[in-house]
Amino acid sequence: MSLKKLMRQGAKMMQDPRVTKVLQDPRVMKAFAKGFELKGKVQQQFDSSVEGLANNLNLATKAEVRELKRTIRKLERELKKSSDSAA
Repeated sequence: MSLKKLMRQGAKMMQDPRVTKVLQDPRVMKAFAKGFELKGKVQQQFDSSVEGLANNLNLATKAEVRELKRTIRKLERELKKSSDSAA
């Protein structure tokens, strides 16, 4: 099933008053919140495990690569400034 078709069916369902009523139920809202909270915890645990594995294998982590890119951009700006002022 394509994503567009799925989105259309979801939009159709959201217009149904029965679905709206169910979604407004505090128990359903609480269940959705718990689901999103659980997803966040699982993602955090997974990221932590991947980072630990990367460290054990002497691989750069996502955070380290991000920091290196930031440092390179900063050094490039400083180099450009110094070459512009020297010219």
